[in-house]
Amino acid sequence: MNLKIIPAVLLLALVGCKPASPSSAPRNFTVHGIVMSVATDQRHATIKHDAIPGYMAAMTMNFAARNPEVLNGVSVGDIISFTLVVTETNDWIENAQRLGITNVIGLSGPPGWHVVEPALAVGDTLPDYEFTDENGALVRLADFRGHPVALTFFFTTCPLPDYCPRMNRNFEETRKILALETNAPARWQLLSISFDSNFDTPQRLSSYARVYRGNDPAHWLFLVAATNTLASLAPKLDLSVWQEGGSFSHNLRTVVLNAQGKISRQFDGNDWTPQQLADAIADAAR
Repeated sequence: MNLKIIPAVLLLALVGCKPASPSSAPRNFTVHGIVMSVATDQRHATIKHDAIPGYMAAMTMNFAARNPEVLNGVSVGDIISFTLVVTETNDWIENAQRLGITNVIGLSGPPGWHVVEPALAVGDTLPDYEFTDENGALVRLADFRGHPVALTFFFTTCPLPDYCPRMNRNFEETRKILALETNAPARWQLLSISFDSNFDTPQRLSSYARVYRGNDPAHWLFLVAATNTLASLAPKLDLSVWQEGGSFSHNLRTVVLNAQGKISRQFDGNDWTPQQLADAIADAAR
């Protein structure tokens, strides 16, 4: 599970959400934290880290290691220092060094929704939910019945390029692919759904959307889910989102629905490609 804990209120202007220019050099930050988990392939580790001055507050995050050797000898409970490298479109860790060890029990973790039923599976119908779109209008999933829909989750102040911004960049590229493919379905829809209902107003969503799709809203809407909507929807997609100490924590879920509103495909994490999503949308239209 790719987890993030992100401050609910960041001192970021909207321009801070826009990707850096292509000429921007990678930024390196020295970080200290406690290892909460390490993936079996040693390519990811969840770390509860201290504040990174000039970049982000203290939080718990799942970091990628491009070179699995970076996490050699690193175990749950280790206190480590590492280098966080941030580029225009990616981020990863390097130079992990063990400084000590502590007990991680009780340090942090998701409270979870009060789930009374298992997550939905491929072939199940996703219930109809209502959202507010970037224009302030109410939108329901049922409004898109009759053609495939892909939806993903984000919030506008998510700082690391490999998470929420990557979901929206992937949607941006998927839209380009489907617009050019001659065998693509005639009707399809992308929905980027924010879970920060306190901050992501229609006006902010509209400004944020222009960063990724310019002034052309064709086939792509930005929405925000009310808290009670999210509480019902999230468990059905195994989506984890919660606030803790003024911060957000979340994993990544991208779901494709067919014309009948049934789940056709679900992508977990951020390793999927725009072409895979475009193919899944085309399959859902058949």
